[in-house]
Amino acid sequence: MSRALLIVLDSVGIGGAPDADAFGDAGADTLGHIAEACTDGRGDRAGLRAGRLRLPHLAGLGLGLAARGASGRMPPGLAPSGPVEGAWGHAVESAQGKDTVSGHWEIVGVPVDFAWGRFPATRPAFPAELTRALIEQGGLPGILGDCHASGTAIIEELGAEHVRTGKPICYTSVDSVFQIAAHEEAFGLDRLYALCTIARRLCDPYRIGRVIARPFTGDQASGFTRTAHRRDDAVPPPADTLLDRLNAAGRPVVSVGKIGDIFAHRATGREIKPGGNDACLTAALDALAGLPDGGLVFANLVEFDTEYGHRRDVPGYAAALERFDARVPEIRAALKPGDLCLVTADHGNDPTWTGTDHTREQVPVIVFGPEVAPASLGRIGFAEIGRMVARHLGVAEAERLA
Repeated sequence: MSRALLIVLDSVGIGGAPDADAFGDAGADTLGHIAEACTDGRGDRAGLRAGRLRLPHLAGLGLGLAARGASGRMPPGLAPSGPVEGAWGHAVESAQGKDTVSGHWEIVGVPVDFAWGRFPATRPAFPAELTRALIEQGGLPGILGDCHASGTAIIEELGAEHVRTGKPICYTSVDSVFQIAAHEEAFGLDRLYALCTIARRLCDPYRIGRVIARPFTGDQASGFTRTAHRRDDAVPPPADTLLDRLNAAGRPVVSVGKIGDIFAHRATGREIKPGGNDACLTAALDALAGLPDGGLVFANLVEFDTEYGHRRDVPGYAAALERFDARVPEIRAALKPGDLCLVTADHGNDPTWTGTDHTREQVPVIVFGPEVAPASLGRIGFAEIGRMVARHLGVAEAERLA
């Protein structure tokens, strides 16, 4: 028996999915386009980074080869410089979406086989009866927003009015989400969480995957900044996941980042939710150090998506990738004989693409550990990721993985 570390690099896609054109994403390629932008100066930012994208450790584990398998081309600078030291492949999602919940659920064995509800790109975006109920049950003077929007942009636009009026900022996107932004001090963090609990119940009839609390601080003079106290209220998976099987077998599970929220805190074991990629990775490695045999650490690194993908920030995204790459030797050193680390993603979010939403892409599958032999995995389904972890840990695969 041995242990497993599953790391989701949130939104690090590596080339359009076979059905990307159906989502308006034909040609999207998060990793490839970032690497290309770093060769012509678009990935440069004074004081942050410059030059070609440098991911030597991930390239040595097969990331560039996985990207070439998905997109047909090797991203600049990502060819391995020597023999590959991991197994690599690229995964395709079966669910008809490009959202966080669908991606994560399918990774651990429950592909979404139903259509999520979504709010239209109109203004107002929300049904009048939903808005009325939220205002009444939440004791609100009204709401602001009521539209599709970028979270950072709408907070800058409406933050001051929110503080002045006490009306929370409610918005959505092409994903199945209802998001509520409010000032941590002027509105109150606990009050925001309570309002999201009300919204979660009200959104259930509309088949909305997540209600997300988006707290922020600041003022009109200095600007508004989102905090690390985000909370996602997701619907629970409709069937047992790998996490449920591990729980039933008495195996220890540690969930890092927003994993607990994504699975509605079902079978997610000990939950740790620090802010930022580096803090989440540190927490995951600390958890691994004390993890008993047969256990799983499941981590999501969300900043790739929230801070750089949605904001279409190519230099920021490139720098975040390089920071993660620099810690790969630390991850490898933390693995004991028999341990397995699997690095993947849940969807794409190409920072060179139009709009501010996710992109329908294939994702990398990078597998390494002291006893992992180099191999090409080719193209697999998201669910095969869960199968690999289940087989490694010696637990029964979830029914939908069979």
